[in-house]
Amino acid sequence: MNELLTKVLEAHGGLDNWSTVKGLTVKLSLDGPFWDGVGWPEIRRQQTLSVDARHERTRLTPFVGDGEIATYESTPELIRVVAADGSVLGESADPRPTYPEYTPEAKWDRVQLAYFTATANWNYFVEPFLFTYPGVQVEEIEPWQEGDETWRRLRVTFPANLPNHNPEQTFYYDDRFLLRRMDYAPEVTSNAPIAHYVHDPVTVDGLVFYRRRMVHLRAEDGTADRSWAPIEIGTDEVVVERD
Repeated sequence: MNELLTKVLEAHGGLDNWSTVKGLTVKLSLDGPFWDGVGWPEIRRQQTLSVDARHERTRLTPFVGDGEIATYESTPELIRVVAADGSVLGESADPRPTYPEYTPEAKWDRVQLAYFTATANWNYFVEPFLFTYPGVQVEEIEPWQEGDETWRRLRVTFPANLPNHNPEQTFYYDDRFLLRRMDYAPEVTSNAPIAHYVHDPVTVDGLVFYRRRMVHLRAEDGTADRSWAPIEIGTDEVVVERD
């Protein structure tokens, strides 16, 4: 394990602490014009996200309609949305190829919306401990100058069995080894380059999480357009479940 990753893990609570975590229950809210753009302004409401800490498995409720539940399992892959009465509103065992080309007019169905939301948020809440999971490759790359701060960076490559926005991403850490930004290019939005900033760290049961996330577009020179945020994610509460 490289020196930067070791310090990042320690700053976020430590691997020993994480090793006894079974799951997380998160109260979150989603906002920003992105959701309207893909046809789902209704997703802007408080939701409860249940996260399995050891496998890419999530449960999100209420999803779009009252009582709806969206569940995701990566192995074997299955995304499913069910109504309050238990009827299946949609499901897919291979959702990624179903997305339309991403344009301002492109709309998503319930299952596509659920897959994007589930896989993104599982990764957000399991990082940085996710970087130690089997098949994940991590290397330190050249630092980044952000204003008067120098942020060290990790390039992380995720295996196919851990679906994410895209396989190779970059994570930025300050002098306290806390996350400040992450870069990725979601395959389902035609690899639009993203600079995702995190704010307001909070410690829960010895682990560090981020209460506010702002997703910005990223220019070719690596700078972010912080004048607007297509997606905003607010975290109101995190409950840690242990063995």
